[in-house]
Formats: sequence, structure tokens, C-alpha cells
Amino acid sequence: MIASIGLILLLLLLSAFFSGSETALTAASRSRMHALEQQGNRRAAAVNSLRAHTERVIGAILIGNNLVNILASALATSVLIGLFGEEGVVYATLAMTVLVVLFGEVMPKTYAINNPERTALVIAPVMKLLVGLFSPLTLVIQHIVRGTLRLFGVQVTTALGPDWTEEELRGAIDLHAHSAEEVREAGQMLHSILDLDDVSVEDIMVHRRNVVMIDADQPAEKIVEEVLASPYTRIPLWRNEPDNIVGVLHAKALLRAVQASRGDIGKLDVVSLATSPWFIPETTSLLAQLRAFRARREHFALVVDEYGVLNGIVTLEDILEEIVGDIADEHDIPVRGVQAGPDGSYVVDGVVTIRDLNREFGWRLPDEEASTIAGLVLHEARQIPERGQVFVFHGFRFEILERQRNQITKLRVTPLGPADAEAGGTADAAATGERHARSAGS
Repeated sequence: MIASIGLILLLLLLSAFFSGSETALTAASRSRMHALEQQGNRRAAAVNSLRAHTERVIGAILIGNNLVNILASALATSVLIGLFGEEGVVYATLAMTVLVVLFGEVMPKTYAINNPERTALVIAPVMKLLVGLFSPLTLVIQHIVRGTLRLFGVQVTTALGPDWTEEELRGAIDLHAHSAEEVREAGQMLHSILDLDDVSVEDIMVHRRNVVMIDADQPAEKIVEEVLASPYTRIPLWRNEPDNIVGVLHAKALLRAVQASRGDIGKLDVVSLATSPWFIPETTSLLAQLRAFRARREHFALVVDEYGVLNGIVTLEDILEEIVGDIADEHDIPVRGVQAGPDGSYVVDGVVTIRDLNREFGWRLPDEEASTIAGLVLHEARQIPERGQVFVFHGFRFEILERQRNQITKLRVTPLGPADAEAGGTADAAATGERHARSAGS
């Protein structure tokens, strides 16, 4: 009897081992194990090897766990029948249920879930041996399971597609969204890196109306004056019409030529100092453009639409700012177009981009259908709104303040709480309808 009780305790210990191993191998950080393996940790390599064959590991754990639990229950039943007769079956069932649940399941799983990496590193060598031992039986079980699932049209795969991998990475970043400030900032940058392939250059480019360009047919002295007055080091040169870009002049190249001319600036051929313009489609993704900048070792590109018309420019700094936020230096012109009000609202120029607003204020306005705040209002309203009209969508209140022809030039944006958004939607819809009614009556 003493031997049987000792064996039952040993089997319970093995049950705890299998249960804890399953939890530890599942909960252990993949990135942490990968880093340890890169540092030469053999136990971490064993953990990664086990996780690469999940089906075999699960099969071995289930076989071992069920084997020891059934054997322990059978021995307990035999011992208690010898002591209490047929009633020993009931006593054995009750006793083993409590022991298995408490010591074979809950306790080891609780420890493993609170110490997953440490536990996984400890049990990995033993589990690797057991997986090899149970491998023939596990393979048979796998074939039976896969064959049965195929009868019901279920395809089994252990590989995650790229979309799932990216979602898993985004989820891991979001888990630390409420961490310390430096961790949140790092998370925002990582999200921005993942978004590079989904954002096109037209969403971040400097529009042509804001691009500093110089007429190449001007006298050299005038060109030098305009270059020195500009805060930029690379300036497009045009001839005959602004759409005809003949080169991109670098201020440093111009200064070298001015120094070499020894004061005779009038003889400078400024166009010969410029580099050939590099035109790119407006639909180019930021990731592709970043790679192109690196491959060509250039920092400046001209953005054209499908008809070849110049739309604006994009620089390496523009793309980097999408990742790390605004990069300001002593020559930068402050970004204008947003003015905070005392009531929590913001007066915003229509040309301000949605991405800039989201980054600056932590908003989540969608930018898939429009790149500017005015474009978003036009898209959602499905009309060209009148001055004074109000719209509520995406948890914000938009009031049209100024309009020039068919372009919204200024609007007031007010973030709303959940209750305010619902109440505001009804009130603003009524107000908008009233304005239309007055317009029709007049």
C-alpha cells in the first residue's frame, strides 16, 4: 500500500510537470526566447525548437498527462477498494478529482503562467526528450486527426500568413500603449513604420502652392538672392512655365560656384549647377520611396500625377517625420493652420492634413479617403457645404467658417465625448435642415 501511495504521488508530480509545461511553452515570450537563442542559450534554442513543432508537443503532453492521470486514478481506486470495498470507487473518484485538479492542474499552471520564461527554460530539455520518445505515437495521432478534419473540409496549417504576422506585431505594440511615456513614443514610431507601405507620397508631400521654385531665366544675381532668402537647401528651377522643371539646385553647389567666380556672379550658368530632376508618381508608397531614396542616395523628389503634372515635392525628411514626428531646425518655418480655442475646439485651415492633426492631438480621424481636413468634410458630407453648416461624424463636430468658391478654407473642429456625439448628431442634423429650409424660402 505504501508503495502504491508513493507511486500515486509520483504520478501526480508528473501530471503537474505536463500541465505546467503546456502553459509555460504557450505563454513564454517568443521575442525573449529568440533573443536568448541569439545569445547562445541552448535551453532557449530547445524551447524554440519545441514551439516550431506545436502539434507534436501538444500530442506528447496530452499523451503523457492522460497516461499518468489515468494510472494514478486506477492505483487509487485499487487501494481504496481494498480498504473500503466497493465504496472505495466513490472515495477514489472524489479524492483523485481534488488532487488532480489542485496539484496536477491549477497549481502548476498558476506557477507557469506567472513564470513562463523561467519554467520553459527549465522543462525544455526534458520535454524535447519526451517529444522524441512519444514521436511515433504522436505522428499516428496527427494523421488520424488531420484525416478526420479533412472529412469535414477543415484544412490544418501551422504557418501564419504575413497579414496575421503584422497583426500580431501591432497587437504586441498596443499591449504597451499605457506604459511609460518613452515606451508609448516608441510604440507610435513602430506603428508608423508598419504604416509606411499603406501611405502614399501624395499624403505627405509639400503641395506645389507651398513649394519654393526659382525661374532659371532670371539673372544669376537674382537667383543667388532668392536662394539665400529661402530656408531650403534644394530648390527646383523652372523655365518658361512652373511645370517645366529643368533641375534641382543645391545651395551648397551654388555657393561653391559663387566662391569660384571671385565676385563675377553674372557669368554663372546656374542651370548647369543643378542636378537632373527626379519625378515620381503620386501613388508611390512611403516604404518604396524610402528604399528608392536609399538606393539612389538622393533626398529630394518631384511628385507628379497620372498626367505628368507637378503636384508637389517629397523629401527624405518628410518620410522620416512620418516615423519620428516633426523634425524642426533653426531654418524651419513653423507649421501654421491650427489655432486652439478656450472651449476645447480648434480653428483649422482646410489644407491642414489629417495625419498632422492625428499625430499632434492623438486623434483617430480616418485618412483613407482624404488627406486634408477639408477633403474629409467634403467626403463625409457628400456636398459642398455652406458657410455656417455643421456636421458631426467620427466623434467630432465640424463647423464651416470660411469658403472660397468650392473650397473649404477654414473650419472649427470640436472633439466630442460619446454622449455629446450622439446628442450633437441629432441637434446638428436639425440645424442643418433648418438652414436649408431658410435658403429655399428665400
